[in-house]
Amino acid sequence: GRVEDARVAARNVRRDSIRDLREFEQEKLISEDDQHRGEDELQKITDRFIEEMNAVGERKEKEILEV
Repeated sequence: GRVEDARVAARNVRRDSIRDLREFEQEKLISEDDQHRGEDELQKITDRFIEEMNAVGERKEKEILEV
């Protein structure tokens, strides 16, 4: 459903962003520490987004069942 599509989209954005961070580090545009910090922050953002999508999905499911 839509919630799963949103989760997949979030993971795809995370994957692409991590690839970019690794390329930046290889090209010496950022430090290795910055790369790791960026990856950690991306994971936290992704986790929060997925939790929110799960909560929205559960609320909608309850609304549908109440009708």
